[in-house]
Amino acid sequence: MIDCGEGTQTQLRRSRVRFTKIGHVFISHLHGDHVFGLIGMISTFGMLGRTAPLHVYATAELGPMLDAQLKMFCNQLGYDVIFHPVDTTRHAIVYEDRAVTVETIPLRHRVPCCGYLFREKPTLPHIRRDMIDCYEIPLSQIDNIKNGHDWITEDGTVIPNSRLVEPSEPPRSYAYCSDTIYLPELHNIIKGVTTVYHEATYGSEHEAMAKRYFHSTAAQAAQVAADAGSRHLIIGHFSSRYNDETPLLEEARAIFPETSLASEGACFEIV
Repeated sequence: MIDCGEGTQTQLRRSRVRFTKIGHVFISHLHGDHVFGLIGMISTFGMLGRTAPLHVYATAELGPMLDAQLKMFCNQLGYDVIFHPVDTTRHAIVYEDRAVTVETIPLRHRVPCCGYLFREKPTLPHIRRDMIDCYEIPLSQIDNIKNGHDWITEDGTVIPNSRLVEPSEPPRSYAYCSDTIYLPELHNIIKGVTTVYHEATYGSEHEAMAKRYFHSTAAQAAQVAADAGSRHLIIGHFSSRYNDETPLLEEARAIFPETSLASEGACFEIV
């Protein structure tokens, strides 16, 4: 999960996301709309009988506050909450497993803030079943072939690996760029990312206000995605002054056509 504002539990239920699926929470910064829902969610997990640990990643300032809240409201939780302090000024890997890595993206806001870059790890190629059947290759050799080995038939013929496998899908990536002033150099960190979420609080008519409050315009978000060579941009975190975000979408699409608006309950496929 990325950020955990007030109402998170309601949205999880509406989206039919099982609470047990959440093992790691990445907090971008300590403003209420990004963190107020955390302690309530932790408490609910406890009441539901959770036993698996929950890992929380955030700027170090959250550590003592979270510890105090846990002691006050969740002193018989039944599972461990493991806090990982994050240096928001550095681009570094903060989590890794067999499938993905998660990196911090240094941002500039009114408080320490970072985004998160999720990268899938490359997977092994797919076996061509017709070739396996043709050369009667035993199942015990499948892993070897996936890892690049050729196959030698009984008469000594070498079947090159390239005939036995097909490339796997290219790994996907997702950059979550939370609240931030426009950073022209940001694209260097997220170069080639598949999908970018970037805040777009204002339209260009309020560019001076965006700079004053350390936010970005829709055009600036689109420029980041264009410079990064991304396939898809999602913009969000709109100012309440906009009853209709269509002008923001049009502003972004003028620079980066493959732009979508973030909206409650929307789902986007990362391809």
